[in-house]
Amino acid sequence: MATLKELATTQAEKFVGGHTSCAGCGYPNIFRLTLAAIKDPVVVVGATGCCEVNTSIFPYTSWKAPFLHNAFENSAATCSGVEAAYYSMVKSGKLAANNTRFIAFGGDGGTYDIGLQSLSGALERGHDMLYICYDNGAYMNTGIQRSGATPRYANTTTAPVGKVVPGKMQKKKDLAKIMVGHNVPYVAQTIAGNWKDLTNKVEKATAIRGPKFIVVLAACPLGWQTKTQDTVRLTQLAVESCFWPLYEVENGKYKLNDNPEAKGKKIPVADWLKMQGRFKHLFKPGGEKLLAEIQAEVDKDWNDLKALCEFHSKQE
Repeated sequence: MATLKELATTQAEKFVGGHTSCAGCGYPNIFRLTLAAIKDPVVVVGATGCCEVNTSIFPYTSWKAPFLHNAFENSAATCSGVEAAYYSMVKSGKLAANNTRFIAFGGDGGTYDIGLQSLSGALERGHDMLYICYDNGAYMNTGIQRSGATPRYANTTTAPVGKVVPGKMQKKKDLAKIMVGHNVPYVAQTIAGNWKDLTNKVEKATAIRGPKFIVVLAACPLGWQTKTQDTVRLTQLAVESCFWPLYEVENGKYKLNDNPEAKGKKIPVADWLKMQGRFKHLFKPGGEKLLAEIQAEVDKDWNDLKALCEFHSKQE
C-alpha cells in the first residue's frame, strides 16, 4: 500500500482547497484521502448536504474530477445509473474502456436514513461502485437534527436534552452490518484519523469488482460541540474506546484491523464523550447511570465483533 508521501506526490489531487467547510470539519479529509488513494479515472456523485453545499457553489468547485450533485436521498441510485451507462457505452463501442471508478458520497442522514432504500437497491443489483458514508452523527447541514446514526443520549435539535428526556433515546444504527447483509464483496468501517487504514481500505475496495461500502466516522465541531483542533483526535479516541472499531468484511468474513484492548490502549467511552458538548449533560449529577449504560452497550458490541472476527479467523 502507498505511503502518505506517495499519495500526495504521485498524482494531481482530485479534491482541492477553497471549499467553505467549517474549520475542523471531518469530511474534507475523507474526500481528499479517498481520492488520493485512487489512481484510475474517477466519477464522483455527492448527495445534497455539507458535501455539495460547501464544495460546489457556482461558479466555484473543489472537484478536479467529474462531480454530479443529486438529491439528498439518491446518491447511490445516481451513481449506479452512471456506472450502468458507462458499461453500456463500452459494450456498444461508443466509449473506450479506461478502468473508470465510480464513487458515491453521502452523509449519515442521506445514507442511514432517507438514502438507505436507493443504497440497498444499488448494492442488491450488483453495480460496480464504491459508496462511502461520512458519518457525523446527525443532519448537520440542516440544523443538527437527529439521524439513525446519532448515538444514544446525544443532544440534537430534534431530540433535545430536557428535564425528562436525556437526548436521543435510541441506539445508533449499525449500518456496516446492514450492508454486510446485502452479501456484497467488501464492507469496511474506518476513520480519517487513521489515514493508512482509510486509504488501504479504499485501495482494496476499488480493486474489487462489484458493489463496495465504507463508512467513515467524521467529527463535526458544530454539531458535536468540540474544539476544531480536536477533529483528528476525536475519531482516534472513538476507536480507542471501542465505540467505533476499525474492521472490514470481505466476502462475508470479518477481520479486525485494530485492537486497542490487546495493545493495552482501550479507554473508557466516557473519555471520548466528555470532549463533546452534545454529551455534557451526562457528566452532571445523575448522569452516572446513563454513562454506565453506554459503556455496557459499547462493551457488548465490541465483544460481539471480536467473536465474529475470531470465528472467521479460525475458518481460514
